[in-house]
Amino acid sequence: MNDEEFLAERFEAHRTHLRAVAYRMLGSLSEADDAVQEAWLRLARTDTGDVANLGGWLTTVVGRVCLDMLRSRNTRGEQPLDVHVPDPVVSGADGIDPEHEALLSDSVGLALLVVLESLAPAERLAFVLHDMFAVPFDEIAPMVGRTPAAARQLASRARRRVRGAAPVPDADLGRQWEVVDAFLAASRGGDFDALVALLDPEVVLRADTGAGLAGPSRELRGPAAVAGQALLFQRAAAFARLALVNGAAGIVSVIDGRPTAVLGFTITDGKVVEIDILADPERLNGLDLTVLDG
Repeated sequence: MNDEEFLAERFEAHRTHLRAVAYRMLGSLSEADDAVQEAWLRLARTDTGDVANLGGWLTTVVGRVCLDMLRSRNTRGEQPLDVHVPDPVVSGADGIDPEHEALLSDSVGLALLVVLESLAPAERLAFVLHDMFAVPFDEIAPMVGRTPAAARQLASRARRRVRGAAPVPDADLGRQWEVVDAFLAASRGGDFDALVALLDPEVVLRADTGAGLAGPSRELRGPAAVAGQALLFQRAAAFARLALVNGAAGIVSVIDGRPTAVLGFTITDGKVVEIDILADPERLNGLDLTVLDG
């Protein structure tokens, strides 16, 4: 084995971890892969002979790359449209794919990613690296151009926003399936009252349709508005397949062999508190939904 092959083998041992970091930072699977690839390119042209902790070094590189990508989004005014739902990670209803399990090891639901996208880039970096991956503030500080104390404050501010805005889902997946099954049944049957009974009084529905070919993106709040929208889902509900969406009970609507929507549910105390829908045809086509085959 030559030096390049040895380096590539060491990098591959860290790839899953690096992709998990990048996904939490960016909320985009394709951009996460780009960030990891950039880390490999930087590694390949760097003398790492004095690097004692390659995993830590690579985590820092990916963090810096993601921070630059987030700042570039803001500079170009790309983020977001009126409603933006992060890329979902979809697995079959019978169990999460091992690769996805590693990617979602901290129960990173869509609701949490939505809140993370509301943070400033430096806040998101400090929170993700410290709170999710235990990177010391001494290492985060130079990445954001702050002192360790200031980096700690960034993470603390982000933590307060996350705790105040990201609902904590029920841990019992079986209970989640019961609620989603009931939601599907009520949608298919056009039962408005049954739908309202499943929804939390503060329920939020986000539907991201991208360019709007599938109708305008929208955010709805309250049981009546969300139940009314669910009734419009009645036809698509007939083609719905149960799936794990970011490790939680969810739905993928497939018509004529093509995915038309991915619905992620956040269920707390037996009630639906958030529904995040990706119905952007372009982004759906970029997702790996082969786990639903058969």
